[in-house]
Amino acid sequence: MVSRSEVNNRTVLVTGASGFTGRYMVRALQDQGYSVISLGGAHPSFSVDHSNTLAGHAGRADLRDLRALTRVMDEVRPDYVVHLAALAFVAHGQVEDFYQINLMGTRNLFQAMQDVGHRPLGVLVASSANVYGNATEGVIREDEPPNPANDYAVSKLAMEYVSRLWSDKYPIVIARPFNYTGIGQDEKYLIPKIVSHFMRRERTMELGNIDVWRDFGDVRAVVDAYSRLMITPESASATVNVCSGSAHSLREIVEFCRQITGHDIDIRVNPAFVRANEVRVLRGSNDRLKQLIGDWSCPEINQTLEWMLNAK
Repeated sequence: MVSRSEVNNRTVLVTGASGFTGRYMVRALQDQGYSVISLGGAHPSFSVDHSNTLAGHAGRADLRDLRALTRVMDEVRPDYVVHLAALAFVAHGQVEDFYQINLMGTRNLFQAMQDVGHRPLGVLVASSANVYGNATEGVIREDEPPNPANDYAVSKLAMEYVSRLWSDKYPIVIARPFNYTGIGQDEKYLIPKIVSHFMRRERTMELGNIDVWRDFGDVRAVVDAYSRLMITPESASATVNVCSGSAHSLREIVEFCRQITGHDIDIRVNPAFVRANEVRVLRGSNDRLKQLIGDWSCPEINQTLEWMLNAK
């Protein structure tokens, strides 16, 4: 384990730093004493703010631009890399963007490290539990065969494979987070949509099948797991689920929000939101995660909802 004095002398490059997860990741790492180099920004370009380590200098790089990314990597040479940058909204209309950003952007990141001869102490690559698909009922462990059901999931699985091309050169851990949420997540995602309706005290809300059960985590616990996996030598070359290990139905999520706010909403099922042959229960196993990083827990979803609903 890395000591506090060692942390204070080490830098972490975080890609996707301005995104939902990235903002929490940067804050958590800074709280732990790391000097954080932020690579993030609005699609398609990613700004680089490394004034913490290179006085006052800032630049820009696009993960799809290998030459620009190589210049950045040569300049900052971080001790650790947390790769979060991705196009994550499954319903995004431009299919090619999933592959250009999620796949080629990841390949360029590793190619840039190789081209400048830099070997970080640890690299965490954030994949997705979407790679498992929707065909498996019950508890999902890391040895479950991938069965991606959309281009986002395919691009994430391909990203995992391309990362492994460098597994003999770098200590890489691939994290597969299940659904997670928190303050600041876009309302186009399900839990923020539900929360926002309750916060606005709407009278009605359209949802799909509310009797499906899913593993819902908390972004604060997710970034804690990432920061610990990043520095755990035993996690090198591992693929690790990051999940709460429990499942709740959307009906329960709505009821928790009712209890917290004292407000009732009429739920209307929109057939357009109902997926054919949808698996009723999906939850992840976090046994491997706990074996690697030790004591770790995720807030119960009602606690996360209360945090979100009480946000000012």
